[in-house]
Amino acid sequence: MKKSIYMRDEFLAKVNVSKNTLETWEGLKLITPTGFADDQTPCYSEEAFERVNHIKKLLELGYELEEIQKIIKRVGLPKAAAVETLPSSKDHYLTVGNLAEQVGVSPRTIKHWEDKGIIEPDMRSEGGFRLYPKVYVYLCQLIIDLQHFGYTLEQIKTISDYFREFLAIQENLDAYSISETERKLDVMLEEIDTLFDRMKRLKAGIQRWEDLLKKKKREIVQLKNQTPKRSEAKKGKRDA
Repeated sequence: MKKSIYMRDEFLAKVNVSKNTLETWEGLKLITPTGFADDQTPCYSEEAFERVNHIKKLLELGYELEEIQKIIKRVGLPKAAAVETLPSSKDHYLTVGNLAEQVGVSPRTIKHWEDKGIIEPDMRSEGGFRLYPKVYVYLCQLIIDLQHFGYTLEQIKTISDYFREFLAIQENLDAYSISETERKLDVMLEEIDTLFDRMKRLKAGIQRWEDLLKKKKREIVQLKNQTPKRSEAKKGKRDA
């Protein structure tokens, strides 16, 4: 499921506080960025927005920042504290360009995979920035692997749909009816067996080519070494 995310400027506009105020609250650890984009721009979640609203309400009731800090340490903030656990180490999110660079493809390729429905950004800011957790580097590498295995993008889209259905079932066994769940899981098992078979044949093919190339490389080196000797022999005959 996609999450709402805000870059710092978007977040400041949404919560209607100044940059200095937000930095003061962050210094007191009343607010913590959810993570950072690859250019180190802080990002904030919807829960952080709710947290700011609670802080503003407490300020309106006459509480000082130090008192609010003690309240958060003692009991947390209502609702926001219940749905958000502040991470001890911040997540780092990747933009399309940085994701493409780490995977070794063009940004156009990432967007093409999105258009095909193979991948979906976990987060999209109000300003339209698409942000991805670092795990997407691994996921995109898996897509490239499948292409090497001979899968078309349409087939890869089907596999990505299986993954999404698997995660939905894993999270909630009642996501589908019992019969539908069994059918989907059977199809997934069949697809796994098919991929195993394709990988087995691919490994055998790779081994054949490795053996062939090693043999031919030795033969080419031998021919290359013989060339100077033949040249010298011909020169000797001409001189004689």
